[in-house]
Amino acid sequence: MRLALPLTAAGAAAAVAAALLGTSATAATAVPAPTTKPATASVSTAALTERIAGALATDGTAGETTTEKSTLSSSTTGSTVSPKVVGGTDTAITTAPWMAQLWYYDDNGTTDDTSDDLGFFCGGTVVAPTKILTAAHCVKDENGKSYNWKAYGAVLTGTNQLPTTDSSGNTDLHGGTVSLPLRQWNHPSYSPTTINNDIAVLTLAAPVTATPIRMTTSGDTASYTGGTSAKIYGWGRTSSTSDDISDTLKSATLTIHTDTTCSGVYGSEYVKGHMICAGTQSGSDTGTKAACNGDSGGPLVVNNRIVGVVSWGVADCVAKGYYSVFSKVSTYVGAAYANVDDANLSYTDGKADLFVRASSDKEAYQKNSTGTSFGARQSVGSYSGVNLVLQTDLNRDGYQDLVARESSTGNVYWLHYVPASGSWSKTKIFSGWTTRTRIVTPGDLTGDYKPDLVSVDSAGKAWLYPGNGNGTFAARKQIGTGTGWNQYNTLRGKGDFNGDGKADLIARNKSTGAVYLYKGTGSASSPFSARVKVRTWSNTTYNAFDAIGDVDGDGKADFLARTPGGTLYLYKGTGKATSEIFATRISVGTGFQQYDIFG
Repeated sequence: MRLALPLTAAGAAAAVAAALLGTSATAATAVPAPTTKPATASVSTAALTERIAGALATDGTAGETTTEKSTLSSSTTGSTVSPKVVGGTDTAITTAPWMAQLWYYDDNGTTDDTSDDLGFFCGGTVVAPTKILTAAHCVKDENGKSYNWKAYGAVLTGTNQLPTTDSSGNTDLHGGTVSLPLRQWNHPSYSPTTINNDIAVLTLAAPVTATPIRMTTSGDTASYTGGTSAKIYGWGRTSSTSDDISDTLKSATLTIHTDTTCSGVYGSEYVKGHMICAGTQSGSDTGTKAACNGDSGGPLVVNNRIVGVVSWGVADCVAKGYYSVFSKVSTYVGAAYANVDDANLSYTDGKADLFVRASSDKEAYQKNSTGTSFGARQSVGSYSGVNLVLQTDLNRDGYQDLVARESSTGNVYWLHYVPASGSWSKTKIFSGWTTRTRIVTPGDLTGDYKPDLVSVDSAGKAWLYPGNGNGTFAARKQIGTGTGWNQYNTLRGKGDFNGDGKADLIARNKSTGAVYLYKGTGSASSPFSARVKVRTWSNTTYNAFDAIGDVDGDGKADFLARTPGGTLYLYKGTGKATSEIFATRISVGTGFQQYDIFG
């Protein structure tokens, strides 16, 4: 019988063509900052703390399933907590600064009646300043209905202690920072019945200062070799004979087992490639090292990378011959990373929005994605002084930035929203780039989770500028040794097109119309593998393109193409690095011939 492992709460855009890049504006005005602000949400610290207090006092379980595959429930009352995860030791938050507590409380509208209250606790991991990696059963119930984390959730970071409430009803967060979960994503194929594809991402309303940890890569096999040592972290149950969880963060070293071993124990309930198992269960607390209730959503770490997310196990967590089961992060890093790198102009829904500029009067507009089209345009001001605008998030704070090039000087500026002041800041990042024929902000090309930049010079050389995560860049590196990059009249990219969690580029040959995928490698020394031809689109078929990320919110990067007649088509990403890289196109609007810059 598989048992998910939460805890009861009581238990705790480039220019459209080469010509545009070299076109001067009619007036050499300064690069403007947008006149709009992200549509953020705000809930007071006191209100979020009340959610935690409610969750502390409520007995419920995340992702409850049927009796045959029920999740575990536990309580903190009436027993002393022992210092282990099962088999773990006390761990300071400085050792695991990326650990997060996920608290959920819904009184179902009956404040005077607690019998129908729902509250629970899960673990999570900070993988970017606004992103928490956790388990899907922490965001969806047994019927597949999503919990509303924005309305009822709170995320606590920066402390190794669970909150406590005194006799007067005051809740102590023990120095932690409480944050609002603004939106949530779970793997679209998550099954509450089988607890398969059990991975999710919460997006916070504001960045936290907790140091993030990275997920492992899609090509990682070494971390999953049988016998590999891994560390688990969490506040879960500490004994098979007590429902108490730990009031202090614990960690333990677990041994990863082979798929053959795991399948031998769990049979068809263990899905090879989607799950891993680890730990030792002796039949009693002594000799057991395992995840237990309350550890759900927390990380399994190898070589300072997350390789697993706590998913499910057996009742009381110590049954001899069984092991803790985790979601295999290398399988899901592509889908999860798309939601880590999903900054969008509206900031509300995880769908990539579109920046465009009218060619007639140089007014710029924001058009928010609905998933299948773009909504009414919103003016963001006059952009007459620029000939390039790109959408990115150079400081990875979750708010989308713009990179704009001034027409008269070629200077390139970084425009980014500062939540503390509620205003936009402008910083010059490059000077005199008038002859750069292409500039692209594809995301992270070097594997450090910091967005990078690519430019092509007049000689046809492509250069990688590794981002430092703060709007500055390390020394540039030439991409390859060739000078043929000016054969392309389109070079676009934002996100991962082939589903491996690494940013890619799309290029179109200006003579033949051949469209190529340059798959990212995650390595600064050689950021792309050999190109793969995926389409042929002549100049008469399409004359403008954009890559702004995941337009429809399915965790895959998409592509936009405009016909000379002004129809804009959405090519949804499939995650395949072949001619099937995109699904059948769908029209997302007409009249787009009026725009000369797409962000």
